[in-house]
Parts: sequence; structure tokens; C-alpha cells
Amino acid sequence: MTYQPAIMSASLGRAWLHDFNYKIQQSAQAGFKGIEIFYEDLEYAARKISENADPTPEQLFQAAKHVRSTCESQNLEIIGLQPFLFYEGLKDRNQHAKLVEKMKLWLLIAKNLGTTTIQIPANFLPAEQLTGDLDVMANDLRQVADMGAAETPVVRFAYENLCWSTHIDTWEKAWDMVKRVNRHNFGTCLDTFNIAGRVWADPTSATGKTPNADADLKASMERMVQEIDVSKVFYIQVVDAERLASPLIPGHPFHVDGQPARMSWSRNARTFMYEDDRGAYLPAENVAKTIISGLGYKGYVSMELFSRTISEEGQHVPDEHARRGIVAWEKLQKNLQLN
Repeated sequence: MTYQPAIMSASLGRAWLHDFNYKIQQSAQAGFKGIEIFYEDLEYAARKISENADPTPEQLFQAAKHVRSTCESQNLEIIGLQPFLFYEGLKDRNQHAKLVEKMKLWLLIAKNLGTTTIQIPANFLPAEQLTGDLDVMANDLRQVADMGAAETPVVRFAYENLCWSTHIDTWEKAWDMVKRVNRHNFGTCLDTFNIAGRVWADPTSATGKTPNADADLKASMERMVQEIDVSKVFYIQVVDAERLASPLIPGHPFHVDGQPARMSWSRNARTFMYEDDRGAYLPAENVAKTIISGLGYKGYVSMELFSRTISEEGQHVPDEHARRGIVAWEKLQKNLQLN
């Protein structure tokens, strides 16, 4: 495999609004070859089995087997399970211990899904709940990496900076953490939105950009080519976002008190690549080209999307999102001459 298109299950619609089997069917019919399983979809499938809000581990395993079978019937490879949230650097070490136990469950779920990758987004809990100590964070992440390394087959962890994460909000910081953890099965997921959305874009600005956007992005991309070991890039996500008509500050429809603006922007206003008609404006292709041509990445390219549109009701949502996603992939494939 050189390059193959993937999509995240949640990008096709909310679990409680859109049938999982139908979303899978639409993904395959559109031409996707891989899929990221969003835990919310899996949990919802388990709730259908359990008929209550708290499915047992056995019911989660049963749901995972069903999801695996459904994907296999459509020739879709499950490229990962995500997101394992709010893990590293907690001040509350009792909660940390609970999450280590939860990871044991996730490792079994991954086995039942038939996938060997779990994604961990960088923690975005409020700063007062986190130590901010990079050594503590690295030790925490090393702990789960060692748990995954003991599995057969080995489970890998793809650590992802979010552009609103409390401490690890750039690819540079995420890569530093990968080096600190220093485990063969601990790498990163590079996401064009989360990269460009931090160094280049600012939804609170009237311009939609940071003050030195172009120069800062150029320098960041040059560093990426020089610093990242591509063998530790486990998969990539390619996505864009809307330039908002007005700054995302108090009074904006997307504003939520106490929530980082970039998080509110991400949840409401991402787009697939090249959707200029929907306001897409990030230099997402530039970032993707750096990862693919500059680093030499080969593998799955996931067309991930979060947007207010995934919460709309109706069968048209997975239909339309699958179509939009594959159109974006085909344009990227053509523009970067991928095969």
C-alpha cells in the first residue's frame, strides 16, 4: 500500500442520529479503503446490545466484533480506535490509575476490532487539573506504550497535538513528547487542521490568521522535514476549516464560555479539503504536501471531519459526507500526484 483514503466513522454523522452500518456502507461505496472508529460509535452499538447507558465490557467486545465484521464485509480496514481522552499529566493520580485500567479495556477492544492503533489526543483539560510537567506526561505515556508493547500483536499509540490542547498544542511539542517517551510503538498522528489551525490560523482574529502566519508556517514546515522521523508517523488526517464571518469571541454563535476558541471552531466549522464554497481557507494542502512529499509519508490518509453538519438529522448526512470526503481525497491525490 502506498496511499489509501480513510475516513473517521464520526465524520459521517452522530452515533445517536445515524446508523453505523449505513455509515460504513456509504464509506465503502464512496471508495474509502480504511476507517477510524470513533469510540462513541462503538459505545452506542454496545448500548443497543445492553439496552442501557452502561454496557458491560463483554457487550463492548461484542459490539467491537460486530463493527469489525461489518467493516470486513465492506472491505474497509479499521486503521485505528480513537480518542483516548484526558490521560497524561493529571494531578489526580487516582484518576490516572483509573485510566490505566480503562486502557486495559481499550486494548481488548482493539483486539476485538482487529486494529493495532489507538489514538491519544494531547490533554486539553483545564491547566489547574494538569501538572504541566513534561517528565510526568512522558512517564504516563510510556506506561501505556509499554502496555501496548506487551500485546500480541503490538498495539501502537498515535499521539496527536490539538490546536487547543493545554500544553501540547503544536506538532513540535507533540514530537518532543514522542522523543521523550522513546518507545518503538509510540508515535504521532499529523493533522493538517491541528497544525495549521495553531501556527497559521486564529478564529478570534478578524483576519482569521495569526500575526505572522505565512512566515511562521513556512518555518514550521521546514523544521518538520528536518526533525520528524517518518517511521513514527502512524497515520495522517487531512482536513480544512471555515474562515468565520466574524471573530469567535463572546457573542459569536459558536462561543462557549470556558471553552478554547479553537476547540469551538473545530467542533463546528471544519470542512473537507478544497471546499472553498464552504469557506475553507487553511493552507492544508501545503501541510499535507510537507508530510507526504517532504517527509516521504506513505500510508492511510484520513479525511477527518468535525462540523455542525454531522449533527443534522437524516440519511443525507452520511451520503453527503462520504461523497464530499472522497471528492476531497481525489483532488488531493491529483494535486500531489499520489498513487
